[in-house]
Amino acid sequence: MEPNKILHADLLDILFDGRNKSYGAYDLRKTYNKRMTMALAGAAALLLVVFVGNVLANSMKKNNGPIVMNVKDLQLDKVKPVEPLVETPPPAPPPKQEPPRVEIRRFNTPQIIPDDQVKDDEKPPAMDELEDTKIGNINQEGIKDDGIVAPPESDGGKGVVVAPVREETAVDSVFTKVELESDYPGGAGAWARYLNKNLRYPQDAADNEIQGMIVVQFIVDREGAVSDVEAISGPSELRDEAVRVIKKSGKWTPAIQNGRQVKSYKKQPITFKLLNE
Repeated sequence: MEPNKILHADLLDILFDGRNKSYGAYDLRKTYNKRMTMALAGAAALLLVVFVGNVLANSMKKNNGPIVMNVKDLQLDKVKPVEPLVETPPPAPPPKQEPPRVEIRRFNTPQIIPDDQVKDDEKPPAMDELEDTKIGNINQEGIKDDGIVAPPESDGGKGVVVAPVREETAVDSVFTKVELESDYPGGAGAWARYLNKNLRYPQDAADNEIQGMIVVQFIVDREGAVSDVEAISGPSELRDEAVRVIKKSGKWTPAIQNGRQVKSYKKQPITFKLLNE
């Protein structure tokens, strides 16, 4: 560039002197101020439009008046309070009832001794006294024996339930060994009383002074009925009478196995003894 033109030339003209001004950089720098002015004017116009629109919108809302909201009051149902459950205490267990004392008369095993050696307290009671009296090893005052059965023992209100025992054997099988053997109703005392009333000494055996013990074997079923009565030991002259007494004895108390009544064998000894004159 000529010296006389430098003082009056534009800075861009001096910078791009001798260079390709049509490349693009020269034009961008030359029109920079114009483009910046246009951008600012456009931004100002956009802000002005937004501002005017906001003012117009607010003015329209004021002309329409306030918006009224319809609010409804809801009435809630009254909830009744839940009453606490009152547990009723279990009833008190009934008082344990003691079985009544039953009159007992001592009954000794008959022995053959002279009459002058028999003590008064060792004499057997009369048969009339045994009708309504239990037989035992002691003498006891009480009410007459009229078939009173002691009440069952209470579990103390615990409500214990015993599970049933599973039957592991056939119902009709006959047991030879059981947990609780069959017995005559009333125990040993009732059995002695029954023999005193019903046992008859065979005359042939008495004439020949035959005495001894007869063991009778028989079956007691689940209902207590007696069957298959047979004398298995003892003098033959006394066996028939022993078998007759067993057959006449009625129903027995069945044997117990695994908590249930079962059919079982029973061996009952019967002693025949003569009293010498």
